[in-house]
Amino acid sequence: MRVGSFVLAAQFPGQGQGEALHRAVRSAEVAEEAGLDAVWLAEHHFVPYGTCPSAITLAALLLGRTRRIRVGTAVCVLPTQHPVAVGEQAALLHLTSGGRFSLGVGRGGPWVDLEVFGAGLAAYEKGFPESLDLLMRWLREPSVAADGERFRFREVPVVPRPSEALTETDGPEVVLACTSPASVRLAAERGLPMLLGMHVGDEEKAEMVALWRRCAREAGRSGDEIRAAAHVSAGVCQIADRRTDAVETLTKAMPGWLKQGLDAHVTVDGRIRQMRDPLAYTELLCGLHPVGTPRLCADRLAATSERTGISRFALLVEGSGDLAATEENVRRLGAEVLPHLR
Repeated sequence: MRVGSFVLAAQFPGQGQGEALHRAVRSAEVAEEAGLDAVWLAEHHFVPYGTCPSAITLAALLLGRTRRIRVGTAVCVLPTQHPVAVGEQAALLHLTSGGRFSLGVGRGGPWVDLEVFGAGLAAYEKGFPESLDLLMRWLREPSVAADGERFRFREVPVVPRPSEALTETDGPEVVLACTSPASVRLAAERGLPMLLGMHVGDEEKAEMVALWRRCAREAGRSGDEIRAAAHVSAGVCQIADRRTDAVETLTKAMPGWLKQGLDAHVTVDGRIRQMRDPLAYTELLCGLHPVGTPRLCADRLAATSERTGISRFALLVEGSGDLAATEENVRRLGAEVLPHLR
């Protein structure tokens, strides 16, 4: 089992954007010191829900500041970016970090981002498979041309080629964020592990893993490849000497952040989006994920792994909104929870 942190660079009420980003960087540095396996970085535009607009840029900074820990994106939103540009950056980080970079990608949402970056709604609604396939070709082939609906260009060489790295794999790991049966099938057909959101529980995640395995078999993926798929489960982690204290920490801080962050999302076409009730959502997360004593947190992670077959975790550790409390939370995760799992 591999446990990492999930970093949103969340801007809590009363905080500046620089403060949120500083906490994100520090929590990642402390994650390496504490012995965590990975740091996963979120990407958002124009909202205080997350103040990092480029997960791959922040990943580059953190790979330069660390020596051991794996750094991944959770996720780079493909519809608003050119997949070749993403592929070039991923190859660069893969080569220069000694293979410590994981590229998580996803479809995102129907947000105003599509207008600002000129992608259009079609890139979100129909164009994601084309973007994903072009990205994967870029990361696996020596030269690439495109003749699709959205991307068309003559054959060009891939420079730098990620497959030339002296690492265990031919290129950077690619993980696909999945929130629907369609995205699960897309991941399975391409043999990509899934990143599953923190809003769903063990039962639904187990169903998604089972669907992935069925679709992977139907697509001709080998048994060894299917068994080796290391899916990632996103969640929340808050550690305290009593569970009530951990829950209180999150229910005091997270609803304010969630309300201002979720309310700030604007759809590109004016469609009405039903946002979650912030307090109810916080309480749901506290019930689903490792929130409580170190022993409870370890048991919760072990139970999720057993029920779902998922071997990797990306845990939101900044739910208190406070830098010192976040650092303590990460250190306790490493010192008091991980030993129970290893």
